[in-house]
Amino acid sequence: MRLVLQRVTRASVSIGGRRVGAIETGFLLLAGFTHSDTPEQAVWLAEKVAGLRIFSDPEGKMNLALAEVGGAVLVVSQFTLYGDSAKGRRPSFIDAARPEVAIPLYERFCAELVARGLPVETGEFGADMQVEIHNDGPVTILLERA
Repeated sequence: MRLVLQRVTRASVSIGGRRVGAIETGFLLLAGFTHSDTPEQAVWLAEKVAGLRIFSDPEGKMNLALAEVGGAVLVVSQFTLYGDSAKGRRPSFIDAARPEVAIPLYERFCAELVARGLPVETGEFGADMQVEIHNDGPVTILLERA
């Protein structure tokens, strides 16, 4: 499971011009899944995301977690995180999990974030989405649990 985490001042996701999810201060998470991912990995990554201290404290140090700043999470499925462009000019997505594997993991990951008291918005799995991101910092972190 791979996550690209971006600290944002706001972010939203739309499908066909209709906004389906939006947050203010928080994390935009692009979430990708591979064939061998497990529910335990989703739990571990949810705990990691909830505990990351990457918001500034009064001294300007990255020392505060998402809940401490009243933040939220926008989770967007992103199978292209498992794209392999080592050969040729067209990426291969063979390492991306099929929907029957990825959807339950995506749903479990989102549920685990909610279980940790975080407000969670989502896109729509498999949809053609437009994502608007106002990166804060910018702070972008790659998280992976193999």
